[in-house]
Amino acid sequence: MHKPMEVDLVIFGGTGDLAMRKLLPALYHLYCDGLLASGARIVGVAREELDRAAYQASARQQCEGHLGKNFSESKWEGFTAQLYYCTIDARKLTSYASLAECLGSRNDRDRVFYLSTSAALFADICRNLSETGLISPQSRVVLEKPLGHDLESSRQINDQVGQFFHETQIYRIDHYLGKEPVQNLLALRFGNALFEPLWRRDCVRDVQITVAEQLGVESRGEFYDGTGALRDMLQNHLLQLLCIVAMEPPASIAPDVVRDEKLKILRALRPIKGHDVAAKTVRGQYRAGAIAGKPVRGYLEEDDVPNDSDTETFVSIKAEIDTWRWAGVPFFLRTGKRMQEKLAEIVVNFREPPHTIFNSPVGAFTNRMVIRMQPEETVELHLLAKQPGEEVQLRPVQLNLDFSETFRTRRLEAYERLLIDVMRANLTLFVRRDEQEAAWSWVESIMAGWQASQERPRNYTAGTWGPAASNSLMASSGLQWHEEI
Repeated sequence: MHKPMEVDLVIFGGTGDLAMRKLLPALYHLYCDGLLASGARIVGVAREELDRAAYQASARQQCEGHLGKNFSESKWEGFTAQLYYCTIDARKLTSYASLAECLGSRNDRDRVFYLSTSAALFADICRNLSETGLISPQSRVVLEKPLGHDLESSRQINDQVGQFFHETQIYRIDHYLGKEPVQNLLALRFGNALFEPLWRRDCVRDVQITVAEQLGVESRGEFYDGTGALRDMLQNHLLQLLCIVAMEPPASIAPDVVRDEKLKILRALRPIKGHDVAAKTVRGQYRAGAIAGKPVRGYLEEDDVPNDSDTETFVSIKAEIDTWRWAGVPFFLRTGKRMQEKLAEIVVNFREPPHTIFNSPVGAFTNRMVIRMQPEETVELHLLAKQPGEEVQLRPVQLNLDFSETFRTRRLEAYERLLIDVMRANLTLFVRRDEQEAAWSWVESIMAGWQASQERPRNYTAGTWGPAASNSLMASSGLQWHEEI
């Protein structure tokens, strides 16, 4: 059992949506679980002119709804006793004096600086922290995405942060890596001998990775229009999930050993450029439709979105990995907004038996493993079994690892898991700079191909699974998306 963590956690952007919706609720849960020491301090930092009491009141008002039945009056009071606030203009060195006063002069204490702000502020924040004397060898910095909009800008941001923090102090967060099913995929693959002989081209037919959202761009129209689905989701979340599925067994769970194996996969991705961009990628943009029976407007009608925008809100890609294990196995990646369901899953489809001795038809069934991250967290194994009765008739069945049923304890949310790892200085689930640059390098040729073609994204109706061309992309390999089987 780990002892409670005594750290100073400073959240830049402490009044923002991420802090109130995810970070403070996660820290409250860690407090309730006894994982924060009584001397630990959480300091919200933002430009708003608030005193400590006003910040605590605002945090309660916004966090209580997100915590739901887990909210406890007495525990919240204990938690907020460790919650502080500083008004700071991130670009002005003089305004950091209040933060220095709050943290005190003990530089031997572990400090975590969580930058939940625009990446344009990262350099100023790190420089001002350094000049105020708040960075020590025990300090760590957490960087939220997006880190740049291409390889060059990503390198520039990393160079700027790297002037003040060593690579081992930088935690580039991807919250999908903190999800329980993703970590269970590592456990299933490398903690059991059962799956390793099957986890290769001889047995796997294809892999499908989907992250679908029912939400549109909401109040983020201006930001999203300069980003798009490829940069916002695929370059980071989906490629990281692909790495977890495809990586070779690491020699240990040590951070750099795991990340070395992920990097090999990113570097083994076959480049998509030239004519391959049109053949292996689909981008789309949602138009007006209905979600759960309620009409929603199209992307071009959203607030702060130009009416002639060609930004994609959907992308699907056929990726291939040039290694002995995966040669010839297609990996299909798909993400989009205003889709039929809120869904995040990895589907590993296995090959059919080389010969069947049964006469009963099973349609398009194939053995498959489904690792679902949302809306529920489960791992399913789909098999064929004999149907009860006199004759031998096969029917599909599934073995379901439902974490809420199997493990009766409360599961850690992704940000809880990752905050624990930051405070314990465990880099395993965080993205290393060379990983990030390899991912950007791969998607840049796709962006260049789209720009050269000057073709607009294909329309799809809100509440569907994306453009018809995405289904055609699968059909060209003789396959179907998981939900169509």
